[in-house]
Amino acid sequence: MCADGGTRALYLHIPFCARKCAYCDFASWATPVGDALMEAYERALEAQLDEVAGLGLLEGCETAYVGGGTPTLLGERDLGRLVEKIVGAAAPAELTCEANPDSLTDGVLAAVRAAGATRLSVGVQSLDDGELRELGRLHDGACARERVTAAVSSGLDVSLDLMCATPGQTSESWARSLKGAASLDVCHVSVYPLQIEEGTPLDLRYANDPCEWNDPEVQAERMEQAQAALEAFGFFRYEVASYARAGKACRHNKVYWTGSPYVGLGTGASSMLDLEGYLRLCAACPQLPAVPAGAQRVRLTVETPRRELAEEARLSALSFSLEFLSEPQAVAEDLMLGARLVEGLRPELVARARKLFVARFDETVDALLARGLLVEKNGRLAPTEQGWLLGNELYGALWDLAPGEVATARC
Repeated sequence: MCADGGTRALYLHIPFCARKCAYCDFASWATPVGDALMEAYERALEAQLDEVAGLGLLEGCETAYVGGGTPTLLGERDLGRLVEKIVGAAAPAELTCEANPDSLTDGVLAAVRAAGATRLSVGVQSLDDGELRELGRLHDGACARERVTAAVSSGLDVSLDLMCATPGQTSESWARSLKGAASLDVCHVSVYPLQIEEGTPLDLRYANDPCEWNDPEVQAERMEQAQAALEAFGFFRYEVASYARAGKACRHNKVYWTGSPYVGLGTGASSMLDLEGYLRLCAACPQLPAVPAGAQRVRLTVETPRRELAEEARLSALSFSLEFLSEPQAVAEDLMLGARLVEGLRPELVARARKLFVARFDETVDALLARGLLVEKNGRLAPTEQGWLLGNELYGALWDLAPGEVATARC
């Protein structure tokens, strides 16, 4: 457990890709291999790691995650150096790097493992070549299989991402991807329905199409199919979108779903801090606004563009968007996020919610139990399969326990 003002997790965002995928609206930009901007950006993150460590924000840090974008596009030298810096600054027990098959070279594998990474998350999405082309991925199924096999052989724990309800996907092709993924000896699989984000190439391509392949019912069918298949292959579901072998659940993911503080560095990266952590950050960032009365939790997102961040690494030069949550809002958020976990809501969280929301909490829970969205299991309130399939209704009901609007700011 992190000390007051510290964080349990560290996230670093690498906003570079070889090519933007058709569905992606993340903070990432197509960048040529070897572009000097990438090395300058990586160096800036190293400097920021020194700053946040000096502020005590990495005290109690248990897990780190290098995401993107495509971190493996940095190459073996720069990504290896960044991983080594993370180990020195935070000494996390779990350290994950995201990877795409097309840039996951043997050199990168060796470098990140030698530097101290423990885990790799590979963006496979599908093992069907036609589906991959529709999504705008650079790799094909054969490349994905070969690179994941190499990653497993390196000794790292390996997770892969799969995407369902995509153009051209059928229940049969989805079954083949699930079976193929399980046969690669990975220890973790994440499964997500495709979200068609406004303004992306995929959105424009199918603007006049009903997209029946992405219908909510199809999404639900694919997620149910994934659960049946992956559990049959020896994985257990611990979160709505996450499956793991015994002892291999992603600790970083669980930090997000259990309301623990974390810090994010890099363009587009988000942090969630308690008040002590925010005050520590303010010591290096005089541009940050004062905490509004009644706020108990602060969410921050780095808005500084990648080029500006690479040129001026100091935390005091960063721009942020912020949200300040009151105690009721923070507790409602924890209830909403906790309902993603198979294990359900922690008893101490439920007790705190009942004290804050009094009769409204029990009325809301009773309604969710009656609708079959929650169930009492092993002494906890836990989501049902129906609750996950109707996630917006379950999460919305829990969030709506909190009164008022979230206070926002920019700097």
